[in-house]
Amino acid sequence: MARPAPRTLQVISSHLVTPHMLRVTLGGGEIDSFPRDQESAYIKLMFSPPGSDKDLVRTYTVRQQRADQFDVDFVLHEDAGPASQWAKDAKPGDSIVIGGPGPKKLVDNSADWFLVIGDMTALPAISVNLEQMHADAKGHAIIEVIDERDIQPLRHPAGIELHWLINPHPGENSQLLVDHVRQLEWLPGRPSIWAACEFSGMRALRQHLKQERQVDRKDLYISSYWKLGSSEDQHKAVKREDADAQGD
Repeated sequence: MARPAPRTLQVISSHLVTPHMLRVTLGGGEIDSFPRDQESAYIKLMFSPPGSDKDLVRTYTVRQQRADQFDVDFVLHEDAGPASQWAKDAKPGDSIVIGGPGPKKLVDNSADWFLVIGDMTALPAISVNLEQMHADAKGHAIIEVIDERDIQPLRHPAGIELHWLINPHPGENSQLLVDHVRQLEWLPGRPSIWAACEFSGMRALRQHLKQERQVDRKDLYISSYWKLGSSEDQHKAVKREDADAQGD
């Protein structure tokens, strides 16, 4: 299947959701060619650095979508990368080239219970996962944020318990998420588990879920969205090597 052709979109607006999460709304002339129902799908933001003949590409998630626009959430760090710096500087009318969308990764709603895990980079996808669950869904969502002020209201089934973990230095404590998972009561029945975070944290979670908990591969989606100290291209190479080693 051919990849969708990149399209140029315009910034409609931007605002802070929390101190470390900035929401940029995109729309404009080519939005009509963007398919409907793409919340949680990934997109590629393409930047053309001055003096370079190669685009920088950064991967983000469609957070919310409406008929003529959609939102993208950016985590803000002190050492801003090209995407978050662009988002901070973006003004209405600015243009950005977007690739995708790529496939959505959602929990299996036929499962008996759910476990959703991630850091702030995964919060847009986590939010969509929670919103699309059945009203009687039960389980846990464990979410790492930079600051208490980054805890945001999320629509979720009453039976899903939210656990917010504070880590002022993302990526520096790879055991934070998995240590909390180990403390949870493992519910009866078949789980559907969705997890995404920094690379080292992902590997710690994967070891626990696959080896200690013996979670069946079909009941687990787990991915790293970034790697501390690495660019997206470097992270992509390490991620590919890791997947090959795992036989994925």
